[in-house]
Amino acid sequence: MAAKAKTLEDLFHETLKDIYFAEKQILKALPKLAKSANSDQLRNAFQTHRDETEGQLGRLDEIFELIRKPARGKTCDAILGRVRSSH
Repeated sequence: MAAKAKTLEDLFHETLKDIYFAEKQILKALPKLAKSANSDQLRNAFQTHRDETEGQLGRLDEIFELIRKPARGKTCDAILGRVRSSH
């Protein structure tokens, strides 16, 4: 059976889901990384990154709303492996 041809809109939506999943995983990991940081400067950098990531997720939520799709990520084993290896 032939695979269904994807439109650019389909590919855009799939990419958004990948990005959304990655940002959610990063947001979950940052507090743990900050807690294990050895310096205040590094802890502050993780906090800043966390704030930026929350903003990015907010923008992604807006994009999902604009394209009338649910804001939902697609599990990516590569991202899970990367996040796990960072703590």
